[in-house]
Amino acid sequence: MIGLSLAEVAALTGGRLLGPGAGTAVVTGPVVIDSRRAAPGGLFAAIAGEHADGHDFAAAALANGAVAILGSRPLGDDVPAIVVPDVTTALARLAQAVASRLTGEHGLTVAGITGSSGKTSTKDLTAQVAEHLGATIAPEGSLNNELGLPLTVLRADAGTRFLILEMAARGVGHIGALCDIAPPRIGAVLNVGRAHAGEFGSVENIAKAKGELVEALPRASAGGVAILNEDDPRVLAMASRTDARVVTFSAAPMVRNVAPTADVRAAEVILDDLGRASFRLMMPGGMAPVRLLLHGAHHVPNALAAAAIAAELGMEVPAIADALSQATARSGKRMDVRERADGVLVINDAYNANPDSMRAGIEALAHIAASAPDGHRARRAIAVVGHMAELGDTEASSHAEVGRLAAQASVAVLVAVGEAARPVLDGARAQAGWDGVAIAAPDTAGAVEILANQLRPGDVVLVKASKSAGLWEVADGLLAEVDR
Repeated sequence: MIGLSLAEVAALTGGRLLGPGAGTAVVTGPVVIDSRRAAPGGLFAAIAGEHADGHDFAAAALANGAVAILGSRPLGDDVPAIVVPDVTTALARLAQAVASRLTGEHGLTVAGITGSSGKTSTKDLTAQVAEHLGATIAPEGSLNNELGLPLTVLRADAGTRFLILEMAARGVGHIGALCDIAPPRIGAVLNVGRAHAGEFGSVENIAKAKGELVEALPRASAGGVAILNEDDPRVLAMASRTDARVVTFSAAPMVRNVAPTADVRAAEVILDDLGRASFRLMMPGGMAPVRLLLHGAHHVPNALAAAAIAAELGMEVPAIADALSQATARSGKRMDVRERADGVLVINDAYNANPDSMRAGIEALAHIAASAPDGHRARRAIAVVGHMAELGDTEASSHAEVGRLAAQASVAVLVAVGEAARPVLDGARAQAGWDGVAIAAPDTAGAVEILANQLRPGDVVLVKASKSAGLWEVADGLLAEVDR
């Protein structure tokens, strides 16, 4: 956070100053919405949420060192505060002012990343590559909405060179609003899938919303760059919606000795026994070998998007490849592979799920199960899946599709957790030739109990669902099981 007096914060947010010392105190620390993360010199934004009201934790934030409270109501004569009509709007205005100052006065470069899936992993890869060039700020986890993005922007200061932002949407207009807060010079669109189809109403609306990122970019003469996935027709069509220079990427294989025409490509992709991809990174500036530490072939396009952004930031191809090969999974519960003492591999991918990411997870599970190291017998593939949220009218068919994919991937045991996930079992049972076991679990504890009786040494278990299902409890339970 750049140093701002409370008077400046009040002016930028349209708030009024209250309480002792409000006119002279300076915010030098983090802006937070969790009082437990308040620190000396920081500002605590009191959000009145559905389950808790941040104003009730103002005293705790001040005790942890916050210099003032940004809230929507006065908290007493002894509490330094800036009172605004709406705290979320105030945070956006404050972040907008900070981003404008940093880009205008200190040369900060803002890059935005969006897509139906892969945003967080791509953001993490991009940030780790950009850090080799200079000080970089990126969201922690998936802070990608109207609260998370401003909080990320407000972590930047005069020494920050690159701001890598993840942009999510629950409807048309949301990404455009995020771009207004921190206008990006570089924007990458990964894919247009069915995530949140229930909220958007159609895949076409999803494409419309994701394309707001490229619409917000500066024209090419002003340095604007749109990075688009050539393998997704809806994304590639966004080239007509921007005046920025277009750079494409593709993870598609060569067909009949003809390589994809994209600017950034992956050639000779090979997966090891844990599903980690090696490939030759092909870019206009040259080529170099990459060996990812992340599990799953779906990370190849994510890495290509990160590489394309890094090149626009001024990084050479060999350095990009080296940085990608060193990058790790910074955000938890995403293809996190752990091995138990009995050789069971647990793949915790339970942070979130949609039909497209489910397919990617099942493909990774099947590859790892089929790629036992030399001298080991083939592993069994076990899938533990839960509800995929916000799919609207496609909910039942999408869950059944996951079951069919699991059966086609020769999953030996398929566990559906919760009533909403039961159509997954119907889809698997309807797949001709599948001889696996389909089991319904009432909840996460029940799933752990079922698996305790089903698992054999060396099995590979994928755990995946939407965040609301809380299926990481299953992964945690499986990893704790051998210690009992």
